[in-house]
Amino acid sequence: MEVERVQAIALSSLTNDNIPKEFIRPEDEQPAITTFHGPVPEIPVIDLNDHDQGNVVRLIANASRDWGIFQVMNHGIPFDLIGRLQQVGKEFFDLPQEEKEVYAKPAGAQTIEGYGSKLAKDLKGKKNWADHLFHRIWPPSCINYQFWPKNPPSYREVNEEYAEKMRRVVDKLLKCLSLGLGIEADVLKEGAGGEEIEYLMKINYYPPCPRPDLTLGVASHTDISTITVLVPNEVPGLQVFKDGLWIDAKYIPGALIIHIGDQIEILSNGKYKAVLHRTTVDKEKTRMSWPVFLEPPGEFVVGPLPQLVDEHNPPKYKPKKFKDYSYCKLNKLPL
Repeated sequence: MEVERVQAIALSSLTNDNIPKEFIRPEDEQPAITTFHGPVPEIPVIDLNDHDQGNVVRLIANASRDWGIFQVMNHGIPFDLIGRLQQVGKEFFDLPQEEKEVYAKPAGAQTIEGYGSKLAKDLKGKKNWADHLFHRIWPPSCINYQFWPKNPPSYREVNEEYAEKMRRVVDKLLKCLSLGLGIEADVLKEGAGGEEIEYLMKINYYPPCPRPDLTLGVASHTDISTITVLVPNEVPGLQVFKDGLWIDAKYIPGALIIHIGDQIEILSNGKYKAVLHRTTVDKEKTRMSWPVFLEPPGEFVVGPLPQLVDEHNPPKYKPKKFKDYSYCKLNKLPL
C-alpha cells in the first residue's frame, strides 16, 4: 500500500491554499487562537562552561522545577558538527520519495525506527503536519543500520560523531540534575539505565503549510524520555505551556534545548517537571528539528528514587518497566 507523506500533501496543498480536514485542529488547539503574544519570560539559558559549577547545578535544578525546559550554551558540541548534522538530515529529506521509502518503518513491525509519518490519527481524529526519521545512535548494541540513510554518504559518520559528543553533554546534565536534588552525582543516570541508556535520534520534517494558523506539527505532549536534547533549524516553531499559556520558545543559534521527560519526573518523584510542549509550522519555510531522546532499555524498571521518598514524601508514581510505560502512554491507557 502506498502511503501519502505530509511532504507530498504539502506540495499539492500549496496550489489550492487549503489543507485536508484531518490536519485542522479543534479551536482550543489552533495556534492562531491559543498562542500568547504578550510579554513572557524567556526559557532559561545556562552556560555549561561557567567556572562556578555550583551555580550551573542551581540554574539547571531551578529550570527543571519551574519550566521543565532550558537551553545550554558552551556545551562542547562543535558548531560546525551541528551544522553538518542539520545538512545531512536536510539532504535526506530532499531525496526523491522512493529513495526515502527504502528506510520506511516496515508494516506491522514492533519498532518506531524508520522513515515515515505518524499515520494514526489521535483521539480527536487529527493528524500532525510532519514526517520523520527515527533511529538509535547509541549504544552500539542497539543500533540497526537498516534505518540509517546511505545517502548522503557522510550521514553515518556525522551521526556517530554527534553521538560521541552528545554522551559527554548528557553525562554532565544528568550529574547536575542529580546534584540539584541533593543526591550523589551518578544516581539519576543509574536510575535511568546507566550505561545502557539508549539514544534515539529523530529528525522531524515540517514542510511549508498554507494554513499554519489551523494545524500543528506535533500536538501538545510531554516526552516519554528521561531527557531530550534537541537542535532545530532556523525556523521557529517550538511552543511551551507555562503558567496556563502557550508561549513561543526563542532559540539561540548553537544552543541545545533540553526537555525534562517523563522518566526524570518519575525518578525525582515530581520535583522536576516534564515539559508540555507542541510545534507550530510555517507558511513558507520548512522547519526541521533533531531531538535525541534518552530512554531506559525496555525491560528496565523506573520508579521514584528511594533517596527522595519518605513518610513526608510518599511515592507519586508506580515503578514500571519502560516498555510498559511507553505502551500505556502511546495508547492512551492509564499509567
